[in-house]
Amino acid sequence: MTHKKLNIAIIGLGFGAEFIPIYRKHPGANMYAICQRNEAKLNEIGDAFGIEKRYTDYDELLKDPDIDAVHINTPIQAHAEQSLKALRAGKHVACTVPMATTVEECRQIVEETEKSGLTYMMMETVIYSREFLFVKEMYEKGEMGKLQFLRASHQQEMAGWPGYWEGLPPMHYATHCVGPVLALAKGQAEYVSCFGSGRIDENLIEKYGSPFAIETCHIKLKDSDLSAEVTRSLFNTARQYRESFDAYGSEKSFEWTLIEHEDPVVHTGEKPERVKVPDYAHLLPEEISSFTTAGVYDSDDNQHLSFIQGAGHGGSHPHLVHEFVTALQEGRAPYPDARQSANITCVGILAHESAMKGGAIIPLPAFTLNS
Repeated sequence: MTHKKLNIAIIGLGFGAEFIPIYRKHPGANMYAICQRNEAKLNEIGDAFGIEKRYTDYDELLKDPDIDAVHINTPIQAHAEQSLKALRAGKHVACTVPMATTVEECRQIVEETEKSGLTYMMMETVIYSREFLFVKEMYEKGEMGKLQFLRASHQQEMAGWPGYWEGLPPMHYATHCVGPVLALAKGQAEYVSCFGSGRIDENLIEKYGSPFAIETCHIKLKDSDLSAEVTRSLFNTARQYRESFDAYGSEKSFEWTLIEHEDPVVHTGEKPERVKVPDYAHLLPEEISSFTTAGVYDSDDNQHLSFIQGAGHGGSHPHLVHEFVTALQEGRAPYPDARQSANITCVGILAHESAMKGGAIIPLPAFTLNS
């Protein structure tokens, strides 16, 4: 079956520029337009990649009838507004994490997709990383036996990042640890309970009113005997950068490495063994398979800090692009779709609310659950 190539527009060209050459080479996509408020940077990127359609105004871009889908890579406080504008303009949406900063914004996005029939996908990197794909393959082959428990963490020092990060509640940017524990089990969070611990610098507390250095959340999965634990820190906590998840099964368990560049461990019964996680480029069209092991630029000096700190995000970028494009071409829901994205995102938002209430149990709203 042949499919029409989709005209893609990328909004935000910091982290977003990492995706330009992937869309350019994907057989189902046409890298059609870019958008950046800084005209000098817009033209620098446009010239480098030979992209003619350039916009400094997002609202003007959305008026372009030839754009099929937008991929949003802007600061987190803009995600919900820009996603909603695109959906209301008749565009499909891929958006970097998190989906939104409030439960209400998540609800509006879900409602808009279901009213319009358009597609929304949150571009969560960890659930397309080679480590996740390795565990997923092991689990789906039946090698792990019954899943018994899931755990994940995302610890990152955000000093020196743009000002809107300063003092952000840790769980408000939790999708990198919430995503894998829900995705592996193909589950949804039913309710959460979270505790805050420690205290960040006083000058960091003012912006969001969040005092905690670390937040740790327990998630009860819906229609399942499984629960999961996720941990998040952003400031004043000594730790090498780490996005990790552990999966415990009745036959085999997987534990992420404690130190970057070491090998993870698979436990078979009580016997541990360090394993080499393979690349999963074979799951992709040949045209974009090289992007699992290399950045889109020629040197680390030109790559976005999130790409470098995240060790290339586990080779996930071409998998994300492929999932989004093929879902649109095949007329199916991507993973995660709007409801799943809302469930993942609202876990973090409500976990922080729980922490501020001393660990109160808070249910996920019905709109985040599949009926």
